[in-house]
Amino acid sequence: MEIAPDGAKAHSIGCGGRTDNAAEGGDAADERHEQGEHAERSEVMSTAPAPVELERPDVEEDVRADRPWLAIVWNDPINLMSYVTYVFQAVFGYPKSKAEKLMLDVHHKGRAVVAKGTREEMERDVEILHSYGLWATVKRDD
Repeated sequence: MEIAPDGAKAHSIGCGGRTDNAAEGGDAADERHEQGEHAERSEVMSTAPAPVELERPDVEEDVRADRPWLAIVWNDPINLMSYVTYVFQAVFGYPKSKAEKLMLDVHHKGRAVVAKGTREEMERDVEILHSYGLWATVKRDD
């Protein structure tokens, strides 16, 4: 207990809202009370998160399977057929027979689908094909 400047007795409030009576010789009682109080609190306290309500948006989502994207090489008047075959082997690791077939599709049909995959993969592949000087585009599969 403490004496206030006006002479009145004042109690300081300790842990748990109880008055601190250490000056009155209650040290042992305080320790027992404090230990019991903390033990009681640990049993009562819960670590589970509070439930949260989530609102679902009122939009209809496209649940169709994600269609793959295509890397398309177009015919051009500049690159030799042997060079286009080489690029397909170097970039995609195709065997010579597959690379030649794709090159012939480009030459005779004007274009060939050389790869399928995610949009990011196809954008990367087309960028690589551009670095080799080929005309190429990305398109979503129909």
